[in-house]
Amino acid sequence: MEGVGVLQTVQMRHIGRQSDNVGMNILLTGFEPFGGEAINPSWEVARALDGHLIAGATVHALCLPTTFAGAPSALGTALAALQPGLVIALGQASGRAEVSIERVAVNLIDARIADNAGERPQDVPVRPDAPAAYFSTLPIKAMRDALRAAGHPAGLSLSAGAFVCNQLFYELQHRLAGQGVRSGFIHLPALPEQAARSQPSVPSMGLAAQIDAIRLALAVALADDLSMAAGPDEGAPTS
Repeated sequence: MEGVGVLQTVQMRHIGRQSDNVGMNILLTGFEPFGGEAINPSWEVARALDGHLIAGATVHALCLPTTFAGAPSALGTALAALQPGLVIALGQASGRAEVSIERVAVNLIDARIADNAGERPQDVPVRPDAPAAYFSTLPIKAMRDALRAAGHPAGLSLSAGAFVCNQLFYELQHRLAGQGVRSGFIHLPALPEQAARSQPSVPSMGLAAQIDAIRLALAVALADDLSMAAGPDEGAPTS
C-alpha cells in the first residue's frame, strides 16, 4: 500500500494542475509477445490501465506489433487519432531487475533476433538523415525517485537496445520533436511466470507491482516540471 500513498501525495501536491489535464489523452503502448514468449508484461500493464483517469487525463492503451514495419505505423496512426498530451511506450527487457526509465533513443537498428515478421535488419538507421539520437522528454529523475519512494525498484538506463523497442522510442521522439508533448520509453522486467521458464533464471517483478509502478510514473509525468529530466549522476548502460 506504500505505492498508493506516494501516488496520492503526488496527486495532492499538484491538485491545482489537474484541471489542465481534463480532456487530455495519455497514450500508453505495449508490445505483443515475441521471442517465443506467450506473454509480454508491457502489454499486460498497458491494458490493465486502459481507461483509467490519472490526474484528470484518460489512459488509452495500444498493443503494438513487435515488428520493425508495423510498430511505427501503428504508433503514427494512434498519435494522429488521439492527439495525446503524454505518451509513454513500454517494453519488455528480460534480465533487468528494475523498472528501467530510458534516457535516450539512438538512430540504429541492429537486431540480435528476428522480429515477429521474420525480419532481422542489422546495422541500419531507424531514419536516414535524421539525428543520431533523441532524449526522453519525461521528468525521468522525478519518476525514478517517486517509484523508489513507493518501494518499486527503478533506475535510469542509457540503452534501450537496438531492437523494436529502441526503434519505436526513436520514432516516437522524432514524430513529437518540438511539439511540447512529453514522451519517452520504460522497460519492464520479466513476469515471474516468464522467469520460472527461463534457463538460467532471470529477475522478475509481479504484474500488480508493475501496474502500480507505471500508474505512479504516469502521475509524476503529468505533474512534475522538467527540472529533473536529465542529469549526469546515473544511467549505466543496460540492454
